[in-house]
Amino acid sequence: MTGAPALDLTPAPGAAPLPRMVLAQAAFELRGMLRNGEQLLLTMIIPVLLLVLFSTTALLDLGPGERVDFLTPGVLALAVMSTSFTGQAIATGFERRYGALKRLGATPLPRSGLIVAKTLAILAVEAVQTALICAVALALGWSPHGGFGGAPAVAVLLLAGTAAFSGFGLLMAGTLRAEATLAAANLVYLLLLALGGVVFPLTEFPGPVAAVLEALPIAALAEGLRQVLQQGTALPVASLLVLLAWAAVGLALAARFFRWE
Repeated sequence: MTGAPALDLTPAPGAAPLPRMVLAQAAFELRGMLRNGEQLLLTMIIPVLLLVLFSTTALLDLGPGERVDFLTPGVLALAVMSTSFTGQAIATGFERRYGALKRLGATPLPRSGLIVAKTLAILAVEAVQTALICAVALALGWSPHGGFGGAPAVAVLLLAGTAAFSGFGLLMAGTLRAEATLAAANLVYLLLLALGGVVFPLTEFPGPVAAVLEALPIAALAEGLRQVLQQGTALPVASLLVLLAWAAVGLALAARFFRWE
């Protein structure tokens, strides 16, 4: 008579599969972002306040047409920048300062996995931002063009913009001190808000200056979204190419120069 086979109780240590590690880290990043009141102010409240303020008052000359139709694409672009660049740069910079990234560097999660996890958390926040901004805009009388066919073009532009801003946010956080990152990220945010065609047309600037500003990622994203949502363009290739170029440069530099400590 043979007994039951003995159970093998030998420990078998090893890393979890990479997708599981990435999803766990993404959930952790998302919880951290939602608990951060200052980051929520930057990513959620400020874009909505700008949309309501400039849509309901004549503080700026936005040209012909409904004010909210011009402002909504720019505010969507601002929301992407605030989350994927400014908020991410500041949060990651202080994670690096306090040694959180150094400890992550000692885990099986690779650097690429951390970047993917942070990107997934950012996309989740941006989905909420987009829904909120669109709901407020519709309540203010926004009439988007392009119909359901324009949704894929908007999604492609938002993803390309996220990649462009995320790369430079990680580059800044991974190379500068936390305090310098805080100051620089907020300064860039204010400069791009003022000069990126978010709340007033770039045609207000002299021709040569406007041509330079149009090459900025925030201007390319805002203009691309306006072409889809105001004019019904299928996919603004020029704006997309500008965003992809910024994304390629930013992500390559971040992968090369990002420091864990």
